[in-house]
Amino acid sequence: MARTVDLVADLGEGFGAYTMGDDEALLELLTSANVACGFHAGDPRIMDATVRTCVARQVAVGAHPGFPDLSGFGRRAMDLTPEEVRTDVLYQIGALQAFAVAHGTRVRHVAPHGRLGNLVAVRADYAGAVVDAVAALDESLIVLAQDGELADAARARGLRVGIVGIADRAYRGDGTLVPRSEPGAVIHDPDEIARRTLRMVTEGLITGVDGTDVPITCDTVLLHGDTPGALALARRIRAQLLAAGVGIAPLDAVLDGKGARVPSGEGARV
Repeated sequence: MARTVDLVADLGEGFGAYTMGDDEALLELLTSANVACGFHAGDPRIMDATVRTCVARQVAVGAHPGFPDLSGFGRRAMDLTPEEVRTDVLYQIGALQAFAVAHGTRVRHVAPHGRLGNLVAVRADYAGAVVDAVAALDESLIVLAQDGELADAARARGLRVGIVGIADRAYRGDGTLVPRSEPGAVIHDPDEIARRTLRMVTEGLITGVDGTDVPITCDTVLLHGDTPGALALARRIRAQLLAAGVGIAPLDAVLDGKGARVPSGEGARV
């Protein structure tokens, strides 16, 4: 008997003739997907194809809205007003929802991307803007976030929240991610990443950059597939979790069963 966790990755992050990552291979490992919605990456053709493949593989579709920053891949800070954040997020979720409906499914969760994702963890105004967009569109949507302002604001509005664990990113003692602009923000050692993932899921702890243990809730593990060796690492992490008796299930099933003990091994796909 063991707890369950969702496995998610960022998909559809190409643009036009350009591709990023091996989405096809990653989809064999996932139970959920964060699909780019056209602002930081993605376009209508890529969104359509990504959603179609997610449906065929029974992977839950989630929206991955970001700043309108194609050239910077959504990783640059932008001086947007909360109203701009709200309407940009609403626009992006709505675009993906159209493709989801066309393929006989629906958007299950919303996971802010890149710099927007970092800022909503610490800026109450941006967090509120994202929550306003989600609640106005569909209150059944799960908000996928780090612990922080967005998670708190979503819970306060009665929305379901899934906390994401990112084992290849360095954490500060307060539970926020070390910005990519700082040295050591991204961890590259596969052994260390694998150890951190297992501990995050089974013990609820991750070692911060100051050497202290940081408590972390991990409803879903973010897998990456866009760097050399990342796909092999993603396969290793999945296999390691299963070997440790951790069940793999879609995010809504993880949250529905939170606090309950379930049989270890593969969970049902959606």
